[in-house]
Amino acid sequence: MMLYPAMSKLNSYIPNRYMLVNVVARRARQIAEEAENAGLHLEEKPVTLAIHEVADGKLQAGESDFASEEA
Repeated sequence: MMLYPAMSKLNSYIPNRYMLVNVVARRARQIAEEAENAGLHLEEKPVTLAIHEVADGKLQAGESDFASEEA
């Protein structure tokens, strides 16, 4: 299974894989918690949504709370 979007695109926003995992994991937990609190059913897994936020440039390394622009 390949990662989509490509790692090279994700690395343009977050410089290394270790930091990428941390940013995505934290944001995925936020997404899951927000959905649970709102009683929403997510069409995609929170990790997938977080990865797409990175690829869209909504999450950057160094943000103190890793919150997306939409949150």
